[in-house]
Amino acid sequence: MHMKLSSIALALAFAFGTAAQAQTTQQPDRKAHNAAEDAIEKQAKADKAKCDALKANAKDICMAEAKGKEKVAKAELNAKSEKDQAKAQQKVAEAKAEAAYDVAAQKCDDQKGEAKDACIKQAKVERDRSKGKAEKTADAKQDKQGAATGGTAPERKPAEPKQKP
Repeated sequence: MHMKLSSIALALAFAFGTAAQAQTTQQPDRKAHNAAEDAIEKQAKADKAKCDALKANAKDICMAEAKGKEKVAKAELNAKSEKDQAKAQQKVAEAKAEAAYDVAAQKCDDQKGEAKDACIKQAKVERDRSKGKAEKTADAKQDKQGAATGGTAPERKPAEPKQKP
């Protein structure tokens, strides 16, 4: 009885010790992450302040660039700590696509009528193409990781039989 009680106490002490060590190793990472995030926000404020001197649509373009740069930087920072790197890189690529779209849409505002409509339509096509490419890349990386770790391959549909005319 005394042996069981001692081994249970030892196991609990080991578990608490491991949990405490895990918390202490995560603290510096969290502090570094917060410091990097603060640096990104300071840079974003500086970039936005540069836009204040501009007027009309040039100011809107500048603000879109500053906001896009901030979103991409935050997505890249968050990607560093993600376990699923394929999904993290997809989020970064999508943030880049959205940022590029926002800037392009602002640049389209300089145009009028059909030219403006065509410009915005082209910007949407580019954004959607970039997002689609990011999704395909992430899926391919996940499939590759699944195969490397012994995961199951995605199911394939059997070929449909050809019909005679």
